[in-house]
Amino acid sequence: MNSHPSAIAIRQVGKHYGSFEALRDISLEIADNEFFTLLGPSGCGKTTLLRMIAGFESTTRGEIFLYGDEIEALPPNKRPVNTVFQSYALFPHMNVAQNIGFGLKMLGWSEVDVKKRVDDMISTVKLEEFVHRKPAQLSGGQQQRVALARAIAPKPKVLLLDEPLSALDLKLRQQMRVELKSLQRETGITFIFVTHDQEEALTMSDRIAVMSAGELQQVGAPGDVYERPVNRFVADFIGETNLLETAVTEVIGGRVHCTIGNGDRIVASTYSNATLQNPETIAGKKGLLSLRPEKILVVTETSAPQALPDSGTTIQGRLLNTTYLGTDTQLSVELGDQSVLSVRLQNTVQETPPIQIGDELRLWIGAGSAQFFLH
Repeated sequence: MNSHPSAIAIRQVGKHYGSFEALRDISLEIADNEFFTLLGPSGCGKTTLLRMIAGFESTTRGEIFLYGDEIEALPPNKRPVNTVFQSYALFPHMNVAQNIGFGLKMLGWSEVDVKKRVDDMISTVKLEEFVHRKPAQLSGGQQQRVALARAIAPKPKVLLLDEPLSALDLKLRQQMRVELKSLQRETGITFIFVTHDQEEALTMSDRIAVMSAGELQQVGAPGDVYERPVNRFVADFIGETNLLETAVTEVIGGRVHCTIGNGDRIVASTYSNATLQNPETIAGKKGLLSLRPEKILVVTETSAPQALPDSGTTIQGRLLNTTYLGTDTQLSVELGDQSVLSVRLQNTVQETPPIQIGDELRLWIGAGSAQFFLH
């Protein structure tokens, strides 16, 4: 984040379609030169919010500001904002250079300035060899680069990207994530990116707004929303997690001491303001623990106590299944109450002791590795 004024300020925005409330009291500040992502499942309102910023949808209530100026009355073509759509929307009869330069000509740029800017953009997106090709002669990734170059060419203050990578295969998506982030840094343009893919959001964003059912659930840096989710939805939507029913025994120093179904005790963290401000009110109450699979360690006979990260709990379980995933191996471990934990072991150069289905395992859960949420 930096000291520049907000690129986009959204104040108490709501959107109704008849009796359906698509957005409810959304308030956000998006910084200048920030890669900001709206993340959530289909139908959560993220694309509706993006279209409001672009001017393709009006607000039912609330205000949207661009660098301090209220923009609700401005039509889309008068806003210093461009959009890259999922479909790319390239002109099939135009080659790469013509597609990139078309918008500049419509804005009244001189032929000399158009050519210079088009040449610059072709170099930026590394399409020098394909300048005379038409969209049908390009790969999906190349078409994506043309769409990005065309959108960035007029030097918009904000670039809106509506799930632009969803049509690409996995390896190309991964490559384009790196290129998109580099392009944002290079141009200094504020990017607002919409996706339902949490891996895309985590790898590219400066900050993420997690949305569900028309409401903001959490806004923060990728590490914050992953490591410190504020509720069950965020914990479950961002990455993989185990959700365990639990009962609170006490709260000490911001840590919640819980008992899970098999009787084992786990010391968890909580990032709920209500829980932290009124710890005495939750003793004895039931809730949920969110425990990431990679936060659970399998303790072997050769594990030295000093190698474990901090104070914590060792619980017993029986190995039900293993799934090899390349970079890591997923274990399914059944606890005494028949609940099943997912555990991830990274496949490193260190040799892992052999584990057989049916083996009894000891699992180490460090204090604060789990997150607690009230029901």
